[in-house]
Amino acid sequence: MAALRGLAAARIFLCFAAAYFLSYAFRSINAVIAPDLQADIGLQNADLGLLSSAYFLSFAALQLPLGIWLDKYGPRRTESALLLFAAAGAAIFASSDSLAGLWLGRLLIGVGVSACLMAPFKAYRQWFAAEQQSKLASWMLVAGTSGALAATVPVSAALPLIGWRGVFWVMSGMILATAVLIFFLLRKVEAGQDAAKAKPAASSGPAPGYRHIFTDPFFRRMGLLGIVNHGCLSAWQTLWAGPWMMTVLGMSKHETAQILFVFNLCLMLSYLMMSWWAPRHVAQGGSRGFSSVRVIAVGLGGTVALQLVMLTTSAPWSWVLWLILAVFVTVTTLTQTSVSLAFPVALAGRANSAFNLMVFVGSFIVQWGVGLLIDMFGSFGASSPDAMRAALAVCIAGQALALFAFMSNRATPSNH
Repeated sequence: MAALRGLAAARIFLCFAAAYFLSYAFRSINAVIAPDLQADIGLQNADLGLLSSAYFLSFAALQLPLGIWLDKYGPRRTESALLLFAAAGAAIFASSDSLAGLWLGRLLIGVGVSACLMAPFKAYRQWFAAEQQSKLASWMLVAGTSGALAATVPVSAALPLIGWRGVFWVMSGMILATAVLIFFLLRKVEAGQDAAKAKPAASSGPAPGYRHIFTDPFFRRMGLLGIVNHGCLSAWQTLWAGPWMMTVLGMSKHETAQILFVFNLCLMLSYLMMSWWAPRHVAQGGSRGFSSVRVIAVGLGGTVALQLVMLTTSAPWSWVLWLILAVFVTVTTLTQTSVSLAFPVALAGRANSAFNLMVFVGSFIVQWGVGLLIDMFGSFGASSPDAMRAALAVCIAGQALALFAFMSNRATPSNH
């Protein structure tokens, strides 16, 4: 295992972090621009959910081929090529006047940013030691949450000046510039790592594929959390948190943008804390520290409890519950790290992408499903706040059942 340090390590992290920053901004921005989209294009709640979920649909569809590309072509070439699709998608989104055009743009954005977390995870798994993985994963999520922060108050402030179309034109240019940086700045680093990696003897046979991963009992145990718990939390964080603040808590657009900014700031700080705490106190394949499985169970149990409290109150102060939720959400980094370390380096791209597929399939279903549920409950006579509460109740029930199944399952990582 090569020990990257200093400028080389910083260059790798900053290039990948810049892409993930923009990826997360794309993922989260609809929570802020939703009222403008609904007003300009005439979207219903179900349309908004379908539009936002196009990102997750294409993202999920790319995960299995992405894992093969990462293992075969490496993270630098794979990510820089895909980011070109994101730049094109943002341009199409900015110039569209119909739901179909917006959906196509959002779909291409999802294709383009599909490697923005898996590519660095593949690079880190190859180039950094096992005990650094949870720290690097948390740092990446700090970068991503910074992107979510940029999609709140800064975007809200930019909307009166350049509109949501102008915002997407700017983001198209930024993602194109990032693709260029990744392709050229990491070429020398990657070449040096590939030369070092070529020294060991060849393996005894071809690496196993996705069937080996999906049939692994420990992967299935973690995958259930990915598709249900992670999917629900991601969908609410990146879309429905904004409408919740306005519909259920009665906040204005400006107040909602401020609250989402503070929520994502707390999330970023929590990821920073996790990057310090986890390498010191959470066992990753060893005997020291708390079991990662136990920490995951406690953290996700906390998210379920907090959402139950959210369900029962619409008091003005209850937005603070979202800040506490941000602290518990950070345990999700441990699920991705646990899956990555459960498989050999040659399968790291496939294992990470397979797990990410679970997360984004869940996010797609929940983002669209919540919109359908809100409209359905509304058609039965429920008020808008009550319809949104009922949709959250369905999500909570699913998370509680998945967490119970996870805690009942005793599968552990195998020695592959």
